[in-house]
Amino acid sequence: MAFSLLTRRTLGLTLLLCVVFIWVGSSFLVSNLFGKQQFNRPFFITYINTGTFSFYLIGTYISHIRKQRRQPGQRKRSRSDDNIIVVSNNSGEGSPLVIGGAESEGMPTAAAAAAEAEAYPIHPRNEKLTVRETVLLGVSFCILWFAANITQNASLAYTSVANSSILCSTSGLFTLIIGALGGIERFTGTRLIAVFISTLGVYSIVKYGVSTADSATMPLSWLGDSLALLSAVLYGCYTTLLKLRIGSEERLDTPLFFGAVGLANIVLLWPGFIVLHYSGMERFQLPGSVGVWGMILVNALVGTFLSDFLWLKAMLMTSPLVVTLGLSLTIPLSMAGDIVFKGMEASVPYYLGALLILSAFIAANL
Repeated sequence: MAFSLLTRRTLGLTLLLCVVFIWVGSSFLVSNLFGKQQFNRPFFITYINTGTFSFYLIGTYISHIRKQRRQPGQRKRSRSDDNIIVVSNNSGEGSPLVIGGAESEGMPTAAAAAAEAEAYPIHPRNEKLTVRETVLLGVSFCILWFAANITQNASLAYTSVANSSILCSTSGLFTLIIGALGGIERFTGTRLIAVFISTLGVYSIVKYGVSTADSATMPLSWLGDSLALLSAVLYGCYTTLLKLRIGSEERLDTPLFFGAVGLANIVLLWPGFIVLHYSGMERFQLPGSVGVWGMILVNALVGTFLSDFLWLKAMLMTSPLVVTLGLSLTIPLSMAGDIVFKGMEASVPYYLGALLILSAFIAANL
């Protein structure tokens, strides 16, 4: 059992590392769309990104058809065979007790039910979610999921990739608090210290470690920072609530869940285009070149369709807090990207803050 738990955790951390690299690349891609490509349409991009989840329904449908084709051969058993339940004799003597067949015709119903329950104990927390439960879960989380993603994408229009990644990483504090209240996170001194160390690292970077060459061209950087912080709060909420509802990854049909999220996004959120267009907040406009379309689709299929699937698996295999603090590893990567592509000058407090955040992630895994 210990080995299997270790294997699951190791796999979860490996998937998380993949997500970190994908998300950093996606952030720079979106930043490029908003800046150099002058396609500042966060709602449009987020709608396309989340809508790609509906592609998972194609695989789910194909899998359902295959199961239906196999079922006729599995239904050849007689009804009497289906009603027979064998209970092993604990004493090891005599023949097994048969329930539901001809040998138990005189057994009272209550006794038969008790024997059946003993033979096949039910563990609700280990049962796989039904199709109905999975679809309702996907629909219920669609709005929260969309809100967290659009606020993060919108933040990139007003602040740097590094600042956006840094402030989004503060969701660790919200994740720990909400997780402790929901009973899915252990509120220990070590974890609390890890969150504060991560927060201290964020403060060190934002307050003293960042000096960008284009800071003068970002007069609304406070707005971008605020949107990134709001995204952190929303992320902490839906991450914890997903873990609380699902528990283990074995209980969830992940493609069906994401497919439900994508379909709900397409059906429920399209009026947002009308509201934003006529309010002047975001004029509806299709990309004007094949290159921009290509960037949007790559970001949607890799930065959302694939990465969020891996993210959910990683979160269910580890814990919301571990994944949340792990995603703060995007900071040193995004920092390196800003240094190379945007001429950012990073001082010693910046590197010190990144080191503190990395230490916090390690402490959360102890």
